[in-house]
Amino acid sequence: MSWQTYVDDHLMCDIDGNHLTAAAIIGHDGSVWAQSSSFPKFKPEEITGIMKDLDEPGFLAPTGLHLGGTKYMVIQGEPNAVIRGKKGSGGVTIKKTGQALIFGIYDEPVTPGQCNMIVERMGDYLIDQGL
Repeated sequence: MSWQTYVDDHLMCDIDGNHLTAAAIIGHDGSVWAQSSSFPKFKPEEITGIMKDLDEPGFLAPTGLHLGGTKYMVIQGEPNAVIRGKKGSGGVTIKKTGQALIFGIYDEPVTPGQCNMIVERMGDYLIDQGL
């Protein structure tokens, strides 16, 4: 299965008639493995900041999490595993695997919990596969 299939069929899947706004699988080095057409164009330093926050929880708290120029308030996460951000009625969930970051961006009517479940389930699967 191609990385694009993971994004198209598993991250951008139907959630009670709705979908994530955007999704991507990005290597720890910032290389794009696959992304939805709606995923924002991000800067390398944004990925560097996300990786640093995963290693040092709280690193992004003062400045917020930036992705494609959009600022999200960091609301919670799990050290070296997950970052969750919020902006208005939407937000972002980022799950770290051994080699990649799984991104899910959502807006209402998709809930934070639905986004977390999709992104984290995909991340856990890839971790189980050694990726």
